[in-house]
Amino acid sequence: MKILQKIIYTFIISLFILSCSDDDNNNPEPLGDYVNGILISNEGPFNNGSGTVTFISEDYSLVESEIFKKVNDTDIGNVLQSIGFYDDKAYLISNNSHLIKVVNRFTFEEITTIDSGLENPRYFLAVGTKGYVTNWGDTADENDDYVAVINLNTNDIEKNIQVVLGPEKLEYNGNNIYVAHQGAYGQNNQISVIDPGTDEVSTTIEVGDVPNSLVVDGNDLWVLSGGSPSYTGEETNGSLKKINTTDNVVSTTLDFELAEHPDNLSLDGANLFYSLNGKIYKMSITDTELPVSGIIDGYFYRIVAKDGKLYATDAGDYASNGSLTVFDLSTNSEIKTVEVGIVPGGIYFNN
Repeated sequence: MKILQKIIYTFIISLFILSCSDDDNNNPEPLGDYVNGILISNEGPFNNGSGTVTFISEDYSLVESEIFKKVNDTDIGNVLQSIGFYDDKAYLISNNSHLIKVVNRFTFEEITTIDSGLENPRYFLAVGTKGYVTNWGDTADENDDYVAVINLNTNDIEKNIQVVLGPEKLEYNGNNIYVAHQGAYGQNNQISVIDPGTDEVSTTIEVGDVPNSLVVDGNDLWVLSGGSPSYTGEETNGSLKKINTTDNVVSTTLDFELAEHPDNLSLDGANLFYSLNGKIYKMSITDTELPVSGIIDGYFYRIVAKDGKLYATDAGDYASNGSLTVFDLSTNSEIKTVEVGIVPGGIYFNN
């Protein structure tokens, strides 16, 4: 009888342990305080002070400012230009401070700082285990711009790819890296095509003046160019071009009027969005003409369309806190506006 009781007791204990184990598997430990939400990179004051990062929960109920400072008790650096991601890491790029803070993207605990080999860094793209960072170089020298190649396992810069003036945003289509050359403090009209297998520029593509944003849609690369502004004395019109990435040839060109300088191209499903003259415009990727009327009014610093919503930042007076407004694209109505940091220049989804 005692033997039977021991067997039953052992069986019950085993079930309890198994149940606890299953509970642990079904309810894993949270990744950190900043998972499942929106990160806003705030540039901060120009030439003084520091950039910051604001976290906003998915339901917009929680807004936490300066999360890097709160976690690490130090500043990011002057002018937080952008944020890039690789696995569970975020790369915070400070332009004027010439450095990158590498953090855990969910806890925001600092892992390391990359503070050599960068000169006026701008944007980050991860391809495999390599990170590509555009650099303006010395802004007084139009011939020293480059893309730094970072080994993401060691965070060492292993190579610089020399490119033409003013490299900015990057996109990857699964084969090549496309770099838009807006022109730094000047103007340019080139897209560099980099082969990540060789880390060399394989070709360049001429687009409209001052290409400011680009998105990949299958085999197509859409490039939005703002055109040269009037203060240059040689104002040119903006344009939207579609490039076939199988041969890197421009297949479609849609021109704006001379005084129209669009910005902030974004893609959500089969629709493109951009900002122009105090309005947000929407067009299908199959449209053959530019839209004539906007869907949302407002002067926005940055916009991103995602999953049927439009996220738009307002930099206000560029000296005090800005805001993020979320719109429902099925009705073009406002869902929520929250206060963020000074000059909110980037919108990222941390999932």
